[in-house]
Amino acid sequence: MSDAHLGHVHLKVTDLDRAVEFYTGLLDLAVTERHANFAFLSFGDHHHDLALQAHKGASSPPPQSTGLYHVAFELDSLAAVGDAYEWLADREITVSPVDHGISKAIYFDDPDGNGVELYVDTRETEDGRWNGENSRFDPARR
Repeated sequence: MSDAHLGHVHLKVTDLDRAVEFYTGLLDLAVTERHANFAFLSFGDHHHDLALQAHKGASSPPPQSTGLYHVAFELDSLAAVGDAYEWLADREITVSPVDHGISKAIYFDDPDGNGVELYVDTRETEDGRWNGENSRFDPARR
């Protein structure tokens, strides 16, 4: 399995239009294909990096249940993390900023309660390891 890599993420949502607007606005993804209950979004190199599937009236899993904790998108700079933070703040979405020492990240839920992380890698070397410490940082300061 050494040639394996993550191909895409597929999220269940309750409102497809709202989810498409959220992810295209936040991450500048392009819609490559759309059907009644599905939308496929891409950063540009593949048909889709994110698939959205609508399940109207579906309930969210209980908070302490097993399953996907969050999907993480790596951004290219701390400024991009700050821009995303402002975009989310403008929409009154609660964000938790965390400095992991090896990355700076913001965590939040999408409109359907799916966990999302946006981060920039701040490791100084490829083999930099997380030491288990976390602290808060101000993503508005760049």
